[in-house]
Amino acid sequence: MFRKPAVPTITNRSYVEGQSNGRLPSMDSKEPVREEKVVLKKKVTLLRGVSIIIGTIIGAGIFISPKGILENTGSVGMSLVVWTVCGILSLFGALCYAELGTCIKKSGGHYTYILEAFGPLPAFVRVWVELLIIRPAATAVISLAFGRHILEPLFMQCEIPDLAIKFITAVGITVVMVLNSMSVSWSARLQIFLTFCKLVAILIIIVPGVMQLIKGEIQHFKKAFEGTNTSVMGLPLAFYSGMYAYSGWFYLNFVTEEVENPEKNIPLAIGISMVTVTVGYVLTNIAYFTTISPEELLSSNAVAVTFAEQLMGRFSLAVPIFVALSCFGSMNGGIFAVSRMFYVASREGHLPEILSMIHVRKHTPLPAVIVLHPLTMIMLFTSELEDLLNFLSFARWLFIGLAVAGLIYLRYKCPDMPRPFKVPLFIPALFSFTCLFMAALSLGSDPLNTGIGFVITLTGVPAYYLFIVWDKKPKWFRKIVDRITLTLQIILEVVPAEDDQKS
Repeated sequence: MFRKPAVPTITNRSYVEGQSNGRLPSMDSKEPVREEKVVLKKKVTLLRGVSIIIGTIIGAGIFISPKGILENTGSVGMSLVVWTVCGILSLFGALCYAELGTCIKKSGGHYTYILEAFGPLPAFVRVWVELLIIRPAATAVISLAFGRHILEPLFMQCEIPDLAIKFITAVGITVVMVLNSMSVSWSARLQIFLTFCKLVAILIIIVPGVMQLIKGEIQHFKKAFEGTNTSVMGLPLAFYSGMYAYSGWFYLNFVTEEVENPEKNIPLAIGISMVTVTVGYVLTNIAYFTTISPEELLSSNAVAVTFAEQLMGRFSLAVPIFVALSCFGSMNGGIFAVSRMFYVASREGHLPEILSMIHVRKHTPLPAVIVLHPLTMIMLFTSELEDLLNFLSFARWLFIGLAVAGLIYLRYKCPDMPRPFKVPLFIPALFSFTCLFMAALSLGSDPLNTGIGFVITLTGVPAYYLFIVWDKKPKWFRKIVDRITLTLQIILEVVPAEDDQKS
């Protein structure tokens, strides 16, 4: 099911290597005529790369509930230290991915790097968990934040109905996926606009905060480290919350093949984005504490709204709109990037072949984009999403740590590999240790949910041997799969890419 078909039906080489005029194979003909190459084009410029990273890192957390770090540090001063250190650690991880992205010029991110370093089994397990649980659940969670905040100005005096939130959320998810299916350029342009909105929202908080500091509103910074949590689990859990807030720095590596001049633009985009986000996050938290006490921050359900209500009066109504746009940007950037992981995994034979096909006119990986839609809707309407994310939080950090450890391994395995960008060895060593530590921390802090996540991850092992290794599947089963693939190909108007970079 997940392997390339043994019988040359839709992947007939004369068809794949021919030219295209947008015509698809019929159910009876195997040799259509083609006049234009069908490929994923290099449309991700430096600006678009920066917007992908910033636009996916900055979601709802910094505006709604940055209290996880304060809860576990116990003091204003230590919370600001943790925000800064987590930004630096995330920059280290991003620099490691800059090296990986410039020496392995394939899209796919974590999946591709694990595949190149450690082989197909761990790479398959990574994409298996991402497709089934992590990405649908993560998309549903950030989309719910979008739905809630876009409706908030309409329900200022009453509780927003849960069904209304989920309906608007479903519409938002559908719009993002349709846009990503129709045009790479327009989804990238939208991401630039939404990233601009995020930065404006942060400035709306930072500028009044600076003015408060100028006025001498520093009462919450006096004795800033008083009450610091010295428990064994407090500080590690604070770092765990902080690293989660910065997650998203790796998304540009999911679209490496579409980046213009990747040797230059990937490191530049990563450096610009991480410095911008880290400075923005720290200054935003400083701004909060010029107006809101630590106790008020911990009790607030939407810190940015509380801050705006105290300083801006009626203008505070604009804050939920900016938060909603910020969430929408994270949805758009995440779907744009992760669909390329599924596309590459399919190209390597690890997911159904239809996911590695491209729309004949739009030149988008349409099947890899829309495959998430039904899974995300199921999660949205049937699941306790936060629990699902807890199940898989350890898997996220485990596989990121494994990918960065792969950088160290590739230094010794392939010493002559061209490396246009190279980081000092202590950086991947420190970051991979941090990731593995956070995976272990999640096991210690929440053994039940993490244990369930571990079991879900392990299901990828028998799935690998069933779908990938076992190649003696019955002929009738192969024919059914091939027929379904061909039918979907005709319905979706997609064909195999002609620049297929099979390993």
